[in-house]
This record gives sequence, C-alpha cells and structure tokens, in this order.
Amino acid sequence: MRFDHAGIATRDAADLAEPFADLLDAPVVHEETFDGMEVVFLELDGGGFLELLEPTEGGAIADYLDREGPGIHHVAFATDDLPGALDRARDLGVDLVDEEPRPGAWGHEVAFLHPRSTGGVLVEFVEK
Repeated sequence: MRFDHAGIATRDAADLAEPFADLLDAPVVHEETFDGMEVVFLELDGGGFLELLEPTEGGAIADYLDREGPGIHHVAFATDDLPGALDRARDLGVDLVDEEPRPGAWGHEVAFLHPRSTGGVLVEFVEK
C-alpha cells in the first residue's frame, strides 16, 4: 500500500483550496459533486493528494463537521487489491465500516476501516 490522500472536512472547499494551492504549490486537479459533497482534490508534489470535503446536504461529512468541526477527516491508502486488503484487515481483527468495496470519488472503489481499530484514525482504502 501507498499513501493516496488525506481527506479534510470543511464548510467551504473552494475557499480552502486557494490557500493550500498557494502554500503547497498544489494545483486543483479534480472537482466533483459526489454523495452529498463538493469534493476538491489538490495534487501534492512527490505524490498524493489533499481531498477537501464540503457537505452540500446532510450526511457523514455534515455530521462530522457538526460534531468535530473542520479538520482532517481520514487518511487514505491506495491498493491494487481492495477485496484482498479488506480480507487482510478482517484477518487481523480490524473492524470495518464497509464490508465490501463501494463507489468513491473520482470513480474509484473505496472501503473504510473503523477508527476504533486504528488508533482513532478513520482509514480509507482506495483502488483506482
């Protein structure tokens, strides 16, 4: 596995994209409305992305913002075998949010691991 992105919950993805783009010299490379969110990806030099998540309706990100406020929501790792990665997590006793892969942003398949099994960090596996 390799680092893919850090997901950041925000109330205004476009507004947050500008300072990150300038500060990190990280251009916006993808934007979409997906699953009740505006999603903006900025590409980091050396690999990986920042994913800015702005809710457009109720849902997981809106709930997270109400509960925790803006900030890092999850860390994602890329895999070439998402079902195999989930099997390995199960074998290791990791609690899963998603028992099976599901559609994610940018047309990728994703699955999340429960933070109670990963030191309080919501972990996402991504297969491109």
